[in-house]
Amino acid sequence: MTHAREHTIQVVAHRGASEDAPEHTLAAYMKAIEDGADALECDVRLTADGHLVCVHDRRVNRTSNGRGAVSTLELADLAALDFGAWKDPNESPDWGDPQYTSVLTLERLLALVADAGRRIELAIETKHPTRWAGQVEARLVELLERYGLARPRTGTTTPVRIMSFSARSLHRVAAAAPAVPTVYLMQWLTPRVRDGRLPAGSRIAGPSIRIVRNHPGYVDRLRQAGHRVHVWTVNEPQDVELCARLGVEAIITNRPKQVLTQLGRL
Repeated sequence: MTHAREHTIQVVAHRGASEDAPEHTLAAYMKAIEDGADALECDVRLTADGHLVCVHDRRVNRTSNGRGAVSTLELADLAALDFGAWKDPNESPDWGDPQYTSVLTLERLLALVADAGRRIELAIETKHPTRWAGQVEARLVELLERYGLARPRTGTTTPVRIMSFSARSLHRVAAAAPAVPTVYLMQWLTPRVRDGRLPAGSRIAGPSIRIVRNHPGYVDRLRQAGHRVHVWTVNEPQDVELCARLGVEAIITNRPKQVLTQLGRL
């Protein structure tokens, strides 16, 4: 692919290498690191006892052998569940070890990245019930502060960015941790953002691949407005090619190894 040589597109593992391993598990993130992903994407929710865990859905029914809303369960309740049983365990014998498929806390993921031996960035998406307004962001910023990620050292950039479909959530993060980049996620091209402007507190555009397919010129409008562009979720070769041709800065994918190979980096 000739476009890949023009600039380096960051390849972000969506929920880890989630095509090959159960999403949001230690197995998926270890596989993504092994595959060479530049960054890891995760969704975070707050448990009933105040822990941030990597779970996409409001309820655990789809991705575990349990039931119930994350926000009503304590960490100990979640730790008793298997978050890998829904994926075929015959594909990888490692999934049989509970340490690889138990609920993953954001703190454990931060520790994994810190021990990786190379720079790996994190793209953290906030998920939260509206009745808990501000609590997820406050806990997240507190955790980033503890790991020294909210304020980068002089001459460096923070390896963490916060993403959300909620402009209000990003505004809270920007106010509490102004050095941390924020990504405004978009599923549809609405009048609010059609001209390339983003809500206050948002510094990076995160359009869906559906938007990019249907409105490729939108990437230029975003760039003219001074925004970087991170596209999700890009799995098909033709979509990778489109993103490379348009010069987006990051591709978020379930297939990091395949995308890196297509971009000529493996």
